[in-house]
Amino acid sequence: MEQPRTELQVEASANPSKRGKRARAALVFACLAAVWLAFDMATKNYFNGSFAPGDVITDPIAGLFRFRLVHNTGAAWGMFGDSTFALGIMSVLVCTALLVYLIAASKDMNEGQIIGLALVFAGGIGNALDRFTLGYVVDFIDFTFIDFPVFNIADIGVTCGFAVFIASMLYAWRKADRKAALEAQKADRGDAEPCAEKAAEGKARDAAPEDDESAEAAHGAGEGKETIA
Repeated sequence: MEQPRTELQVEASANPSKRGKRARAALVFACLAAVWLAFDMATKNYFNGSFAPGDVITDPIAGLFRFRLVHNTGAAWGMFGDSTFALGIMSVLVCTALLVYLIAASKDMNEGQIIGLALVFAGGIGNALDRFTLGYVVDFIDFTFIDFPVFNIADIGVTCGFAVFIASMLYAWRKADRKAALEAQKADRGDAEPCAEKAAEGKARDAAPEDDESAEAAHGAGEGKETIA
């Protein structure tokens, strides 16, 4: 006879799948972050090594953007000018927090959340490396149809990664709510079926005495007829 599994055995059987999910999340995160960081550094090295600050490399492409080299010692729109080292420290702290969050929550994260974190992490590290090694961030993508700060591949990773992460988190929450609602409906149906069965059994029990009484009355009437005869 098969023995019932204890809670410890259930947890032990679940741990390998959790470890596997964490390992997969770490692999996806590391690969994507490494690729995006390499792409960011390669483009920065090309533009910074081939042109001087302020050079306009191309005419507007499709009327949307052009390549123009800028050395940025602050943040977007000139904020925190000449605070590049402090901004670099802030980037490192944020990236460290992202790693801690990934380690703690990776077993419950979907692919979109992992991809979003990887892009944000790679962008933050890419700009931090610029600030620590060069004293400025290399920017070269310049929108021409709106007034917008010049940016780089790392900035694209941070912005798009954050948007992907939030969208994926909202999707996961909505999916969890739907699952909980379906489970609640199943539980309600499961509770309703035993109640219906009990009600049917009660009606059957109530009807049984009436049937017995009718049978006894019919039997008595039959005996009366026999006596008269």
